[in-house]
Amino acid sequence: MKEERQTGSGPGRRARLRAVIALSLFAALLIGLFVWQPDDLHLWIKALHIIAVISWMAALFYMPRLFIYHTDAAPGSVQSETFKVMERRLLKVIMNPAMMISWMLGLYLAWSVYGFSGGWLHAKLFFVVLLTLVHMHFSRAVRAFERDENRRDARYWRLMNEAPTLLMIVIVILVVVKPF
Repeated sequence: MKEERQTGSGPGRRARLRAVIALSLFAALLIGLFVWQPDDLHLWIKALHIIAVISWMAALFYMPRLFIYHTDAAPGSVQSETFKVMERRLLKVIMNPAMMISWMLGLYLAWSVYGFSGGWLHAKLFFVVLLTLVHMHFSRAVRAFERDENRRDARYWRLMNEAPTLLMIVIVILVVVKPF
């Protein structure tokens, strides 16, 4: 019996199906909450927002690590092709959906709970926009690696690995401390 590679199309279809099921359950939970309208709806939304942000941050921390190792792989090699699959799946299955859910729920909370007021909230949104720009940079890098056109070295990706961390620190301080 031949063992199926995890980078093949079969495991990719199954991963995609699991992601669609997970996102569908997440959407059903959200719809159920809005229909049910519990008194503590904003706490449910906040919890789901935090879950989405954790997923987004995990992907943002992992993606540049993949890029670091991918830069050392010869273009066209089995190792390079494996990294391409890993990067594409991380982007499409975790990173993009988590970012979109984070934004949707975060904007809902900013509107419904805070009325889009507060200097801390405006500053937080600014840094979340910067985090989204980092996400977009990583997305472009995935496409460049896919075409074997990466122009950056491992040192650059090590430095870029710190960007999400620094932005996360500022965002968490703004949310928890609300300094202004």
